[in-house]
Amino acid sequence: MSITAERRTALIAEYATKPRDTGSPEVQVALLSERIANLTEHLKTHAKDFHSRRGLLVLVGARRGLLDYVKKRDQKRYEALIGRLGLRR
Repeated sequence: MSITAERRTALIAEYATKPRDTGSPEVQVALLSERIANLTEHLKTHAKDFHSRRGLLVLVGARRGLLDYVKKRDQKRYEALIGRLGLRR
């Protein structure tokens, strides 16, 4: 269910806005999206795992908050980010 170290570094390298960038909203949203995808797959096979379901809802809320922040700061950056991640909104 967790992200491997290699996958994490690959995501950070892909979404970083500058060298050694690990905390920008783009990187944080990409990491949260990966964790959300992993939890979604887990819940497809373990439908009654309500503790993980709550964790998924917390992650979705955190990602939504970061996306709202990016949208408020820079609309074009927001649209580029959701386009790259393939998010609906």
